[in-house]
Amino acid sequence: MFKDIVVGVTPSGLDECAVDAAIGFAQRFEAKLYMVHVAGMGHSWGDMRHLEPSGETDQIKEQILERYEEKVKGVEQLQVHVVPGIPHAEVLRLARKVNSDLIIMGPHTKEYAEKRSSMWGMAGSTLERVSQKARCPVMIVTQATPYGEHKFENILVATDFSEQAECAVNYGGQLVRQYKAAMTLLHVVDTDGLAGQMNDDELKRLLAQNRERMEEEYAARLKGVEPCTFECVAGKPAMDILKTARLVNADLILMAHHSKEIDPEKAFLGSTVTQVALNAKCPTMSVNRHFDLRCGLMYDQDGSVTEEKASAPV
Repeated sequence: MFKDIVVGVTPSGLDECAVDAAIGFAQRFEAKLYMVHVAGMGHSWGDMRHLEPSGETDQIKEQILERYEEKVKGVEQLQVHVVPGIPHAEVLRLARKVNSDLIIMGPHTKEYAEKRSSMWGMAGSTLERVSQKARCPVMIVTQATPYGEHKFENILVATDFSEQAECAVNYGGQLVRQYKAAMTLLHVVDTDGLAGQMNDDELKRLLAQNRERMEEEYAARLKGVEPCTFECVAGKPAMDILKTARLVNADLILMAHHSKEIDPEKAFLGSTVTQVALNAKCPTMSVNRHFDLRCGLMYDQDGSVTEEKASAPV
């Protein structure tokens, strides 16, 4: 299913949960695994040009290999890249170079543990920018999951009916079929913009209309996905996505990254996908454009399976 996986890594092990997930996928699908550490994260701009000539990049590479020596034994093709630069730019650069079909990221901040409780107001710029600009799906893993095989049984897909969210729904349908999982499709009516504008009856009608719209727009392309549940609730998007994820016992949340934001820079001030990812008990995957599983099944427009496929374009 996944053939070329890029994962961000630090020698300190802050993102070990994400690296464990990447190793697990690489082992299960016999995929190529590319670990990338951007040395600029812990150095000043003036030091960066001296990192490689001084041999420090090689030392960091050795630290990473030593830390994960036992866990990567089942990975047949492994590369470790240590480069100076801007974290999100270098992660995206490597992903494009190797034509990856999955990027996996962890929290990547030393202050993560201390600031976890106040994370709602924060924006992790590396996570934001990678998930916004990546050409392939980005999985964000911020909490430890059972080491080894990841088996998705309940997948939650959030949609706001945007074009990017449509891509997330399509990709979610492929994952559900591949894993033979249950799917919950969720739309949250943001009540912040409705304060004082609707009474309870009007809000109920709006929720019913949006649920009908979900079935009309997505039912055909999710043909063959069983069970598939459509849910529409009113509240705050991030909080209600997390609440629903707990209720359905989701082991993967899939959504588009700030799909309706007009100004991309403004979206860095705490997008819904980042708020969800940094507070979810399970991994969160961001999908912003159409992308097919590399090693899975071919689907007709109505969602029915047509044939096996070996690869798919980015």
